[in-house]
Amino acid sequence: MAFNGTWKIEKNENYEKFMEVMGVNMMKRKLGAHDNLKITIQQDGNKFTVKESSNFRTIDIEFTLGVNFEYSLADGTELTGSWNMEGNKLVGTFNRKDNGKVLTAYREIVGDELVQTYVYEGVEAKRIFKR
Repeated sequence: MAFNGTWKIEKNENYEKFMEVMGVNMMKRKLGAHDNLKITIQQDGNKFTVKESSNFRTIDIEFTLGVNFEYSLADGTELTGSWNMEGNKLVGTFNRKDNGKVLTAYREIVGDELVQTYVYEGVEAKRIFKR
């Protein structure tokens, strides 16, 4: 599948502003912008296994398309929601447990890059990864 592989962060666009709107404090925003995130994705039909490795943590996530699951961001923000496939794009819709607000995430392959887009409270950020 197109998403399979190990992806290393190449660059961020508007990521610090996004983290600020999410309520991440300045110190964690500075660290988060330079987390050296690496994502390993394995897809088997509708099931995904994702390993996220950064300077701060390593976490394994398993999910099935369309099935709700719980997830914690690196800053400790807890979410519940699901990923779905829309065309060639993974679309995640997650609700924050602390305030009920929606975080939307998109993963898509653009050329030889994995582009991960986040939208929260009208602020959009992108994280671009290369294999």
